[in-house]
Amino acid sequence: MPQPALPPDYLRYRDALQHERLPLAWLDLDRFHNNARSLLARSGQLPIRLATKSLRCRGALAYAMALDKRFQGLLCYHAAEAAWLSGQGFNDLVVAYPTLVRQDLEAVTQRTAAGARIVLMVDHPDQLQAAERAATKFGARQPVWLDLDCSVAFPGLWFGVYRSPLRERKDLERMAKALESCPHLFLEGLMGYEAQIAGVGDAAAGKTIMNAVIRGLKGLSLTRIADRRGAAVEHLKAMGFGPLRVNGGGTGSLETTQKEPWITELAAGSGLFGPLLFDAYQQFKPEPAAGFALEVCRIPGPGMVTCLGGGYIATGAAGPEKQPRPYLPAGLSLVPREMAGEVQTPLRGATEALRPGDPVFFRHAKAGELSEHFLEFIAISGHLITERWPTYRGEAQCFLG
Repeated sequence: MPQPALPPDYLRYRDALQHERLPLAWLDLDRFHNNARSLLARSGQLPIRLATKSLRCRGALAYAMALDKRFQGLLCYHAAEAAWLSGQGFNDLVVAYPTLVRQDLEAVTQRTAAGARIVLMVDHPDQLQAAERAATKFGARQPVWLDLDCSVAFPGLWFGVYRSPLRERKDLERMAKALESCPHLFLEGLMGYEAQIAGVGDAAAGKTIMNAVIRGLKGLSLTRIADRRGAAVEHLKAMGFGPLRVNGGGTGSLETTQKEPWITELAAGSGLFGPLLFDAYQQFKPEPAAGFALEVCRIPGPGMVTCLGGGYIATGAAGPEKQPRPYLPAGLSLVPREMAGEVQTPLRGATEALRPGDPVFFRHAKAGELSEHFLEFIAISGHLITERWPTYRGEAQCFLG
């Protein structure tokens, strides 16, 4: 009886990786290129600051930045990460999340004093004081940005994330007052991340009513978000700050954010990998460019295979959408009572062509979290392995472990 035909992409990945040890993390550079072009097209003419948490791999970050001059600078998720990347040849770094950890602040301000460009994010006077102490120690003139909250309060609903407390004019004035006692710090910019637009899907399969509600809330939020960002910029300028760099956006909101005249740069990263959560967006569809491969280790019965490993669950509110999903060959699905497990992941479906030792290719629900489980990405172009890039984990870097 003839074997069922396997899809070309499965054969391409399988043949390129046939001598590699499983499990592994794969990266399709041809699709990565396509996703990069899509991000740039959706961003108008604005530069894009790459979000490091979405890649967590120096090689992938450097490769993306070399693709187009509009990929400018990095948006880091940790101060120690920014200091480390600065020492690895990256510059123009913004730390997206505040910290008061002395060692991390000193690592940044020491690099700043040596000529590196690293920005610290702040949204509370205590953070300013901690950064001032670190900058004083090294004689650094340290730039800071304010993190403007872009969540929107509807009656009975907080649409957004719990992020910064800076929302109104009085909040900005409080921070400006606190800056007066920090002679080593200066306000250089503002970040306003609209997480409820950039990071919430609105075309999830089988959720017609919820999708309509989310699209409606997004539509109502856009004007309020733009007004808040614009008002914050104008008020800071009126207080004597400027010119300001103003960052906004994310992979899911580039086309709306780039229309605001006060925005000077956008941020994105996940769209380069195209993880599962971005399948649930109406206005764009990144290509699946990264994932992991598991070995078929058992065939427990007809129409089933069991893979070794696979329990790489995405963070956030728990739900089935945070599970990884089998990608190639097509026609496979997780078993609801087991799902993706720590040491085994059983699959049902079109398994006839699979044998013990064969790979099954999966996609992760999120982008950068994949890097926390593997030491390297094996990058493929066409039918060949062209790059091997260590992840942060592969370089023994763990910033939030």
